[in-house]
Amino acid sequence: MAPTVTSMEASNGHEVPKVASIKTLADSASLTFIPSEYTYTKNPNEQGDANDPEHSIPIIDFALLTLGSPDQRAKVIQELRRACEEWGFFQVTNHGVPESLMQSMIGACHRFFDLPEEEKKEFQTRNLLDPIKCGTSFNVDIEKVHLWRDFLKVIAHPEFNSLYKPAGYSEVSLEFSKRTREVATEILKGISESLGLEADYIAKATNWDRGLQILAANYYPACPQPDKAIGLPPHTDHGLVTLLIQNEMGGLEVKHKDQWVLVNAAPGAFIVNIGDQMQVPKSKTHLI
Repeated sequence: MAPTVTSMEASNGHEVPKVASIKTLADSASLTFIPSEYTYTKNPNEQGDANDPEHSIPIIDFALLTLGSPDQRAKVIQELRRACEEWGFFQVTNHGVPESLMQSMIGACHRFFDLPEEEKKEFQTRNLLDPIKCGTSFNVDIEKVHLWRDFLKVIAHPEFNSLYKPAGYSEVSLEFSKRTREVATEILKGISESLGLEADYIAKATNWDRGLQILAANYYPACPQPDKAIGLPPHTDHGLVTLLIQNEMGGLEVKHKDQWVLVNAAPGAFIVNIGDQMQVPKSKTHLI
């Protein structure tokens, strides 16, 4: 999922009316090309291959990390260290979060983006401290190229915030945020131990119990010229750790050994990204 918003001028010189979101623009029956502000010149090397077995992100079995025998757990912890050092990305399987809950979370976010624009306006803000906000590009006033995405960001910890619409979002997001935080906590323990530290070292050093947990959804509407638009440019995540779920469309690419790798996620898996706050191991550049 993911989207964008702005007033712009088309590449043929005709003015494009202001829109509240990329979804609004994409849903326009008259849209046959993307405005020039959304045209992204891609590097030919920014094209990943999901079928190359030598360039597949590592898979960590969460059940063996938390419930395995001492030997199994030691092996997984070493795999976790290699994944962090060499990739900065890995998949987590057998994590115990029901796939039905993951799909319910995706569905709830879809229903938010489907709300009428008037109903979403109250959450459109530029204040970084607001606990709930939606929008499009990072900063349309200064960006040379706007992103073809809409986003929703909700702070779920240390204080839980939630939307009151669409119906059911609050209940689903509360359960999802709790379960994913539990998974992230165990992953941090494993990373700490992989570095020869106490299991709670990273959590204590980063004030994990009081740190921000943000539920973020990116919505990428259908595009008439997908080869010319981009959802998110190459970037690293600024936080500590990110747990990502994708719908069936995929699109995430990770830079590994100067090559872009298209992530082919296992069914029901979380994709985990080590962020900038985790200086050892390293964060990883990626795009969508």
